[in-house]
Amino acid sequence: MDGGRPGAFATAPACSGRVPDAGHSHDHALRSEAIVSASGDQLARSLPRRGTGGDLSVLSDAELGTPVRILVIEDDTTLARFVLKGLREAGFAVDHAGNGEDGLGLALSIPYDAAVVDIMLPKLDGLSLIEELRRNKLTTPVIALSAKRAVDDRIRGLHSGSDDYMTKPFAFAELVARIHALMRRASGVVEPTRLTVGELVVDLLARTVTRNGKRVELQTREFALLEYLMRNAGRPVSKTMILQHVWNFDFDPQTNIVEVLVSRLRTKVDADFADKMIHTLRGVGYVVRTP
Repeated sequence: MDGGRPGAFATAPACSGRVPDAGHSHDHALRSEAIVSASGDQLARSLPRRGTGGDLSVLSDAELGTPVRILVIEDDTTLARFVLKGLREAGFAVDHAGNGEDGLGLALSIPYDAAVVDIMLPKLDGLSLIEELRRNKLTTPVIALSAKRAVDDRIRGLHSGSDDYMTKPFAFAELVARIHALMRRASGVVEPTRLTVGELVVDLLARTVTRNGKRVELQTREFALLEYLMRNAGRPVSKTMILQHVWNFDFDPQTNIVEVLVSRLRTKVDADFADKMIHTLRGVGYVVRTP
């Protein structure tokens, strides 16, 4: 594990198990919601390949298409569980390996859309793993994670073949944003500068909001919440997802700060209009949609 505390993730609930050390007879890999006892090669063989059927619950409408699949290689199980939970709720299909050898086995066996790789891993360090991926001509976008903040360490990470470098502790919302940015870069997709849902318009460059041409003044967190809702227009987002996106993991999930922020946003966006755009789906979350 890369040294240092997980920072914003430190309040995570304890995991149900630990990734065994190198002396254990079986390595454990955490995939999505369960801890699976399997080596990287075994886990790779157990997973559905993209477009080949398998577990349809992890397939998206696109391919009955495959969802965006992310590989997380991190030996800190507390941090890994937080990251996996957040990525799953953000709509990704996620696989996890707790050491470099298992991670390399998965990466060479399954075509991932992106990978998040800790630098200091047991069995095979992250930089060597990334270099091996590039030697095998894999162009999978990679974000390297490390507690090392020195410029030289960042340069080494980028020179190894990683596409981005994040230092711990980090904001989960930033990790998701960087994953999306890497995937857009890899696919040649241009990032939109304006979000529009009906008569509601968010200018991401000017940081302004208008509804039916009328300026709506928002505070920083209100703007972040509205942007998040509009990027997911028509799709419900849960309270947990909002906590992760706007506040990261610094608050008790039982807090009512999400409800308070949504209420403030409604007052500014919907109060002066008969048709409401911010809706509550009880037991599910919140959604922005046209009336």
